[in-house]
Amino acid sequence: MVGTSAGSVVGAQILGGLTLEELYARQLEDVTGEIAAKMSVGAMARFVMYAMWPGEQRGRARLGRAASRAHTVPESERRAVIGGRLPSPAWPERKLKITAVDAETGELRTFDRDSGVTLLDAVAASCAVPLVWPPITIGGRRYIDGGARSVANADLAIGCDRVIVLAPVTLALRRSSRLVSQLASLGAGVRSVVVSPDAQARRAIGGNSLDPARRAASARAGQAQAASAIDSVKAVWVAA
Repeated sequence: MVGTSAGSVVGAQILGGLTLEELYARQLEDVTGEIAAKMSVGAMARFVMYAMWPGEQRGRARLGRAASRAHTVPESERRAVIGGRLPSPAWPERKLKITAVDAETGELRTFDRDSGVTLLDAVAASCAVPLVWPPITIGGRRYIDGGARSVANADLAIGCDRVIVLAPVTLALRRSSRLVSQLASLGAGVRSVVVSPDAQARRAIGGNSLDPARRAASARAGQAQAASAIDSVKAVWVAA
């Protein structure tokens, strides 16, 4: 499993020992302890500018350095929030890759149970939305959201012959970051399907995907959408 940004939380939750029913119930609970946030228009403009900067890695590095200078909550406060979302502080037995971006160099970094990094730090780094949340310090380096490289990083599913992509956001400004390009890079024999929010789910999520108050409504909409998505997922996942 590859987890990027909020997907790193989902990956840790799915592989963390709780049943899907238990995980769904957690999404309906009160959001006390969460921190509401919103990306400003100015921050969004800077995000887009750096995303289109000549040279992908240079653009990410500029975004990372801007994120390091931004005024946000302390890292410790953000880690506490992420810790409350994890069923367990331990890395799962099944393989989980979590993506982040080096805030100084713009390089992609993937963390797993063999990286010598705690699951909490890895997830917090992957969820460090630049200009909104603080970059997370790991081993003397700071990291920003893995989504700064790609919304799903589906091209990291190397060696898999069946790939299911759960992508709440599918927009990508660069060709290399587009899901269709990333899935194609895995090879012609790979079967894949992308599940993204339908109209009802998009309304439930609303205009600010960083608002924890929308969590329960989004979860209910996602569960409702499952009925229409299950056949396409089955066609890939249980293929002979």
